[in-house]
Amino acid sequence: MRGWMLAAVVATAAFQRSTALDVRTTARVLQPGELVVLTIGTAVPIDRIHVRAFDREVPVFRTNAETVEALIGIDLDAAVGNHTVSVQAGAESVTRVLRVQAHAFPTRKLSVDEAFVNPPASVQPRIAADAALLNQTWAHSAPERLWQGAFARPVPQASNSAFGTRSVYNGQPRSAHGGADFLSPAGQPVAAPNAGKVAIARDLYYTGNTVVIDHGLGLFSLFAHLSRIDVHEGDAVAAGAVVGLVGATGRVTGPHLHWTVRIGNARVDPMAVLALLK
Repeated sequence: MRGWMLAAVVATAAFQRSTALDVRTTARVLQPGELVVLTIGTAVPIDRIHVRAFDREVPVFRTNAETVEALIGIDLDAAVGNHTVSVQAGAESVTRVLRVQAHAFPTRKLSVDEAFVNPPASVQPRIAADAALLNQTWAHSAPERLWQGAFARPVPQASNSAFGTRSVYNGQPRSAHGGADFLSPAGQPVAAPNAGKVAIARDLYYTGNTVVIDHGLGLFSLFAHLSRIDVHEGDAVAAGAVVGLVGATGRVTGPHLHWTVRIGNARVDPMAVLALLK
Protein backbone atom coordinates (compact mmCIF):
# COMPACT_ATOMS: atom_id res chain seq x y z
CA MET A 1 0.00 0.00 0.00
CA ARG A 2 2.85 2.37 0.82
CA GLY A 3 4.20 1.93 -2.69
CA TRP A 4 1.14 3.28 -4.46
CA MET A 5 0.95 6.24 -2.10
CA LEU A 6 4.55 7.19 -2.80
CA ALA A 7 3.97 6.76 -6.50
CA ALA A 8 1.12 9.24 -6.29
CA VAL A 9 3.40 12.03 -5.05
CA VAL A 10 4.00 14.75 -7.62
CA ALA A 11 6.92 17.16 -7.21
CA THR A 12 6.30 20.53 -8.85
CA ALA A 13 8.85 22.80 -10.43
CA ALA A 14 10.35 25.76 -8.60
CA PHE A 15 7.90 28.56 -7.91
CA GLN A 16 10.36 31.24 -8.76
CA ARG A 17 14.15 31.48 -8.79
CA SER A 18 16.12 34.38 -7.33
CA THR A 19 19.76 34.80 -6.50
CA ALA A 20 19.14 33.66 -2.92
CA LEU A 21 16.01 31.50 -2.88
CA ASP A 22 14.98 28.27 -4.55
CA VAL A 23 11.41 27.45 -3.45
CA ARG A 24 9.83 24.13 -4.39
CA THR A 25 6.74 22.16 -3.42
CA THR A 26 5.85 18.51 -3.17
CA ALA A 27 2.23 17.33 -3.01
CA ARG A 28 0.09 14.43 -4.16
CA VAL A 29 -2.46 16.84 -5.66
CA LEU A 30 -3.62 20.37 -4.87
CA GLN A 31 -7.06 19.65 -3.43
CA PRO A 32 -8.86 20.15 -0.09
CA GLY A 33 -7.48 17.85 2.59
CA GLU A 34 -4.00 17.57 1.08
CA LEU A 35 -0.52 18.33 2.40
CA VAL A 36 2.02 20.54 0.63
CA VAL A 37 5.67 20.28 1.66
CA LEU A 38 7.46 23.54 0.92
CA THR A 39 11.25 23.25 0.53
CA ILE A 40 13.29 26.46 0.58
CA GLY A 41 16.93 26.43 -0.48
CA THR A 42 19.19 29.42 0.07
CA ALA A 43 22.53 30.22 -1.51
CA VAL A 44 23.86 31.14 1.92
CA PRO A 45 22.55 30.35 5.43
CA ILE A 46 19.70 32.68 6.48
CA ASP A 47 18.62 32.83 10.11
CA ARG A 48 15.02 33.98 9.70
CA ILE A 49 12.67 32.70 7.03
CA HIS A 50 8.94 33.47 7.17
CA VAL A 51 6.20 31.60 5.30
CA ARG A 52 2.55 32.60 5.08
CA ALA A 53 -0.26 30.64 3.44
CA PHE A 54 -4.06 30.47 3.79
CA ASP A 55 -4.00 33.64 5.91
CA ARG A 56 -1.77 32.20 8.61
CA GLU A 57 1.91 32.00 9.49
CA VAL A 58 3.45 28.61 8.70
CA PRO A 59 6.34 27.45 10.93
CA VAL A 60 9.53 26.32 9.24
CA PHE A 61 12.15 23.80 10.30
CA ARG A 62 15.73 23.45 9.15
CA THR A 63 16.91 20.28 7.41
CA ASN A 64 20.49 21.47 6.82
CA ALA A 65 22.51 24.71 6.84
CA GLU A 66 20.98 26.01 3.61
CA THR A 67 17.58 24.31 3.45
CA VAL A 68 14.37 24.68 5.46
CA GLU A 69 10.95 23.12 5.01
CA ALA A 70 7.38 24.05 5.94
CA LEU A 71 4.21 21.97 6.05
CA ILE A 72 1.15 23.61 4.50
CA GLY A 73 -2.19 21.94 5.11
CA ILE A 74 -5.02 22.54 2.66
CA ASP A 75 -8.07 22.28 4.91
CA LEU A 76 -10.96 20.02 4.02
CA ASP A 77 -13.15 23.11 3.57
CA ALA A 78 -10.55 25.22 1.73
CA ALA A 79 -12.10 27.27 -1.06
CA VAL A 80 -11.42 26.14 -4.59
CA GLY A 81 -9.29 28.66 -6.47
CA ASN A 82 -6.05 30.58 -6.06
CA HIS A 83 -4.29 30.92 -2.71
CA THR A 84 -1.07 32.89 -2.26
CA VAL A 85 2.00 31.49 -0.53
CA SER A 86 4.65 34.03 0.43
CA VAL A 87 8.23 33.37 1.51
CA GLN A 88 10.40 36.06 3.08
CA ALA A 89 14.09 35.37 3.72
CA GLY A 90 16.20 38.38 4.56
CA ALA A 91 15.84 40.87 1.71
CA GLU A 92 14.56 38.20 -0.68
CA SER A 93 10.92 37.30 -1.17
CA VAL A 94 8.99 34.86 -3.33
CA THR A 95 5.25 34.62 -3.89
CA ARG A 96 3.37 31.75 -5.45
CA VAL A 97 -0.24 30.92 -6.20
CA LEU A 98 -1.50 27.48 -5.16
CA ARG A 99 -4.39 26.59 -7.44
CA VAL A 100 -6.64 24.42 -5.29
CA GLN A 101 -8.87 22.26 -7.44
CA ALA A 102 -12.28 20.86 -6.60
CA HIS A 103 -12.62 17.34 -5.26
CA ALA A 104 -15.91 15.44 -5.12
CA PHE A 105 -16.13 13.55 -1.84
CA PRO A 106 -18.39 10.49 -1.52
CA THR A 107 -21.26 10.13 0.93
CA ARG A 108 -21.74 7.33 3.47
CA LYS A 109 -24.84 6.39 5.45
CA LEU A 110 -24.39 5.07 9.00
CA SER A 111 -26.68 3.94 11.81
CA VAL A 112 -25.53 4.81 15.33
CA ASP A 113 -26.98 5.38 18.79
CA GLU A 114 -29.43 8.30 18.48
CA ALA A 115 -27.72 10.00 21.45
CA PHE A 116 -24.72 10.62 19.17
CA VAL A 117 -26.86 12.18 16.42
CA ASN A 118 -29.13 14.39 18.52
CA PRO A 119 -27.47 14.49 21.95
CA PRO A 120 -29.70 15.25 24.94
CA ALA A 121 -29.45 18.61 26.67
CA SER A 122 -27.74 16.97 29.65
CA VAL A 123 -24.55 16.25 27.65
CA GLN A 124 -24.34 19.58 25.80
CA PRO A 125 -21.96 21.12 28.40
CA ARG A 126 -19.66 18.13 28.02
CA ILE A 127 -19.69 18.39 24.22
CA ALA A 128 -18.88 22.12 24.44
CA ALA A 129 -16.03 21.45 26.88
CA ASP A 130 -14.61 18.76 24.58
CA ALA A 131 -14.68 21.15 21.61
CA ALA A 132 -12.98 23.88 23.64
CA LEU A 133 -10.27 21.46 24.76
CA LEU A 134 -9.55 20.38 21.18
CA ASN A 135 -9.49 23.95 19.87
CA GLN A 136 -7.11 24.98 22.64
CA THR A 137 -4.88 22.00 21.86
CA TRP A 138 -4.67 22.78 18.13
CA ALA A 139 -3.67 26.35 19.00
CA HIS A 140 -0.80 25.45 21.34
CA SER A 141 1.61 23.13 19.60
CA ALA A 142 5.26 22.78 20.64
CA PRO A 143 7.36 25.49 18.95
CA GLU A 144 9.94 22.95 17.79
CA ARG A 145 9.80 19.84 15.63
CA LEU A 146 9.31 16.75 17.80
CA TRP A 147 8.95 14.22 14.97
CA GLN A 148 11.91 12.71 13.14
CA GLY A 149 12.03 10.93 9.81
CA ALA A 150 9.18 9.03 8.19
CA PHE A 151 5.67 8.64 9.59
CA ALA A 152 4.42 5.04 9.90
CA ARG A 153 0.98 3.46 9.97
CA PRO A 154 -0.40 3.21 13.53
CA VAL A 155 -1.92 -0.24 12.82
CA PRO A 156 -1.12 -2.88 10.19
CA GLN A 157 -4.65 -3.08 8.79
CA ALA A 158 -5.70 -1.18 5.67
CA SER A 159 -7.73 2.02 5.71
CA ASN A 160 -11.33 1.27 4.79
CA SER A 161 -12.89 4.74 4.54
CA ALA A 162 -12.15 7.72 2.34
CA PHE A 163 -11.00 10.95 3.95
CA GLY A 164 -13.52 13.74 3.50
CA THR A 165 -16.51 11.42 3.08
CA ARG A 166 -19.76 13.25 3.83
CA SER A 167 -21.44 11.36 6.66
CA VAL A 168 -25.18 10.82 7.08
CA TYR A 169 -26.02 9.47 10.56
CA ASN A 170 -29.47 7.96 11.00
CA GLY A 171 -30.62 9.81 7.89
CA GLN A 172 -29.27 13.20 9.03
CA PRO A 173 -26.29 14.88 7.30
CA ARG A 174 -23.42 15.74 9.61
CA SER A 175 -19.85 17.01 9.27
CA ALA A 176 -17.40 15.49 6.82
CA HIS A 177 -15.19 12.61 7.89
CA GLY A 178 -11.95 14.38 8.79
CA GLY A 179 -9.68 11.37 9.16
CA ALA A 180 -8.95 7.82 8.06
CA ASP A 181 -10.57 4.70 9.52
CA PHE A 182 -8.73 1.40 9.79
CA LEU A 183 -10.65 -1.87 10.01
CA SER A 184 -8.68 -3.11 13.01
CA PRO A 185 -10.01 -5.63 15.52
CA ALA A 186 -10.75 -4.69 19.12
CA GLY A 187 -7.60 -4.95 21.20
CA GLN A 188 -5.19 -4.20 18.33
CA PRO A 189 -2.29 -2.09 19.70
CA VAL A 190 -2.14 1.44 18.30
CA ALA A 191 1.39 2.74 17.72
CA ALA A 192 2.47 6.38 17.64
CA PRO A 193 3.18 7.16 13.95
CA ASN A 194 6.11 9.33 15.02
CA ALA A 195 7.58 10.95 18.12
CA GLY A 196 5.80 13.67 20.07
CA LYS A 197 4.14 14.64 23.32
CA VAL A 198 0.73 13.46 24.52
CA ALA A 199 -1.58 16.48 24.60
CA ILE A 200 -4.86 14.68 25.32
CA ALA A 201 -5.50 11.24 26.83
CA ARG A 202 -9.09 11.03 28.02
CA ASP A 203 -12.67 10.07 27.19
CA LEU A 204 -14.45 12.54 24.88
CA TYR A 205 -18.13 12.35 23.98
CA TYR A 206 -17.98 11.78 20.23
CA THR A 207 -14.55 10.17 19.87
CA GLY A 208 -14.64 8.04 23.03
CA ASN A 209 -11.26 7.16 24.53
CA THR A 210 -9.01 9.59 22.68
CA VAL A 211 -5.26 10.20 22.44
CA VAL A 212 -3.82 13.30 20.77
CA ILE A 213 -0.08 13.47 20.06
CA ASP A 214 1.56 16.85 19.43
CA HIS A 215 4.37 16.25 16.93
CA GLY A 216 5.39 19.92 17.14
CA LEU A 217 5.09 22.91 14.79
CA GLY A 218 1.31 22.55 14.53
CA LEU A 219 1.30 18.88 13.47
CA PHE A 220 -1.03 16.62 15.51
CA SER A 221 -2.30 13.02 15.41
CA LEU A 222 -5.63 12.12 17.05
CA PHE A 223 -6.63 8.50 17.70
CA ALA A 224 -10.27 7.86 18.55
CA HIS A 225 -12.60 5.11 19.84
CA LEU A 226 -9.88 3.30 21.82
CA SER A 227 -10.86 0.54 24.23
CA ARG A 228 -7.91 1.44 26.46
CA ILE A 229 -5.52 4.38 26.81
CA ASP A 230 -1.93 3.48 27.69
CA VAL A 231 -0.38 6.96 27.99
CA HIS A 232 -0.89 10.05 30.11
CA GLU A 233 -1.16 13.70 29.19
CA GLY A 234 2.31 15.23 29.14
CA ASP A 235 4.09 11.96 28.29
CA ALA A 236 6.83 12.04 25.66
CA VAL A 237 6.31 9.17 23.22
CA ALA A 238 8.74 7.66 20.73
CA ALA A 239 7.79 6.55 17.25
CA GLY A 240 6.16 3.13 17.50
CA ALA A 241 5.24 3.42 21.18
CA VAL A 242 1.85 1.86 21.99
CA VAL A 243 -0.61 4.59 23.03
CA GLY A 244 -3.71 2.40 23.43
CA LEU A 245 -5.85 -0.39 22.02
CA VAL A 246 -8.45 -0.32 19.25
CA GLY A 247 -12.02 -0.26 20.52
CA ALA A 248 -15.56 0.93 19.87
CA THR A 249 -16.09 3.85 22.26
CA GLY A 250 -17.91 7.06 21.30
CA ARG A 251 -19.88 7.44 18.06
CA VAL A 252 -19.10 4.23 16.17
CA THR A 253 -20.76 1.36 14.33
CA GLY A 254 -18.15 -1.16 15.52
CA PRO A 255 -14.49 -1.59 16.49
CA HIS A 256 -12.01 0.33 14.34
CA LEU A 257 -9.27 2.94 14.60
CA HIS A 258 -9.95 6.52 13.54
CA TRP A 259 -6.81 8.60 12.84
CA THR A 260 -7.10 12.36 12.37
CA VAL A 261 -4.22 14.64 11.34
CA ARG A 262 -4.12 18.39 11.88
CA ILE A 263 -1.49 20.64 10.33
CA GLY A 264 -1.73 24.30 11.28
CA ASN A 265 -5.36 23.59 12.25
CA ALA A 266 -6.06 22.28 8.75
CA ARG A 267 -7.67 18.84 8.47
CA VAL A 268 -5.37 16.74 6.31
CA ASP A 269 -5.67 13.21 4.98
CA PRO A 270 -3.33 10.97 7.05
CA MET A 271 -2.47 9.09 3.84
CA ALA A 272 -0.87 12.27 2.51
CA VAL A 273 1.33 12.43 5.63
CA LEU A 274 2.43 8.82 5.13
CA ALA A 275 3.25 9.55 1.51
CA LEU A 276 5.14 12.82 1.95
CA LEU A 277 6.84 12.85 5.36
CA LYS A 278 9.57 10.33 4.81
